[in-house]
Amino acid sequence: MNKFFSIAIAVFLGLLACAPWAYSQGSQKDNTFGGVVKLDKTVHDFGDIMVSDGPVSATFTVTNVGTKPLVIYHVASSCGCTDVEWTKQPLKPGEKGSIKATYKNDEGGYPFDKTLTVSFSEPKQPVILRLRGESHAKKLSLGEMYPVKFGNLGFKSVDIKGGNLSQGQQRSGEVVVANLGQKAIDVKFSDVSKGLSLKLSKNPIPAGTTAKLTYTVTADRDHWGKNYYYATPLVDGRSYKAVVNATAQKTDAPGTEALVADPNPDLGAGKSRIGIYTLTKEDFSSLTKEQRDAAAVPVAAESSFSFGKVKVGTLVKGSFDIANQGKSAFKVYKVDSESSHLKAKAFQDIAPGGKGKLEVTLDTTGFPKGECLIVLTLTTNSPLRPIMNLFLTGWIE
Repeated sequence: MNKFFSIAIAVFLGLLACAPWAYSQGSQKDNTFGGVVKLDKTVHDFGDIMVSDGPVSATFTVTNVGTKPLVIYHVASSCGCTDVEWTKQPLKPGEKGSIKATYKNDEGGYPFDKTLTVSFSEPKQPVILRLRGESHAKKLSLGEMYPVKFGNLGFKSVDIKGGNLSQGQQRSGEVVVANLGQKAIDVKFSDVSKGLSLKLSKNPIPAGTTAKLTYTVTADRDHWGKNYYYATPLVDGRSYKAVVNATAQKTDAPGTEALVADPNPDLGAGKSRIGIYTLTKEDFSSLTKEQRDAAAVPVAAESSFSFGKVKVGTLVKGSFDIANQGKSAFKVYKVDSESSHLKAKAFQDIAPGGKGKLEVTLDTTGFPKGECLIVLTLTTNSPLRPIMNLFLTGWIE
């Protein structure tokens, strides 16, 4: 495995370590965590800023809604580009504190999405906050900043990351849209997926201005793992097919070139919809200690399977051995792959103390030559491992 491929794996594992599913999710309706911590928001979007603006700051307000004093133990940033300060003294019930984050904005023009991992005295699991935005090295026109157009309605992207969601909860977020025309536009949405609701901060949107589009996704037990929720924008009552500005830039993180992932074929140029995707897992927050102790405990013999060197077009077969060391049957609700070329067979539940296999087939037809890394994400019924990630690696000749 060469240095480049090692970096790709390290980048992906780093992203997994920061993934919100590993942390306290709380109630997505009012940003309450563990019944003791309430935040005014969990995401701050700076929108479009200039490198010349210098450092930019955001403040998150923390309220103790519990019955005991609350302490913010520590706030860790995902990178050295963000400085943090927070209230150090204990907060009595009903008192408020704050977490202030300053993004240095000195790394050049590019989109950013930074995480803050906050440790409280309660709940025991950390809470994830996010800082998002796009820094520009030079002044851009509205059309350049919002390169995907449905008529005069502009989006930065129509493939929208909605974040992680637990069953029985809702997930809300917002994106900024723009009116690229010379007169106000009225925007509505049709063919909205079940479980998705959308609302604009102002409508009609005046010419040459922006508005915030708030989305809310409600979980249901028919959907697990990665799911898309769609809607068709109607601009002044008309549906348009998306036109993508040629200046739109690819913004993949360095090192991800080795990850074999497919774009969503239902989104982008020539398509009429936007898509919001979430990762839905089981909600274990109400389990007692006894129930957790009696739950399934999956253990994979190996987290990666290497198929070695194969020629383009080869059909590769592999498997992952999984043992259940828990006291209840182990179930996989869904297996997601970032590549449509990788298929997994139906997974059979594993009894307590038993073993099973996840069998996969990879069609390498059309793959680029060189090393590749494909990630399988398993959504499970295990409180210890609600999400399991397995890796298929190899070299295409």
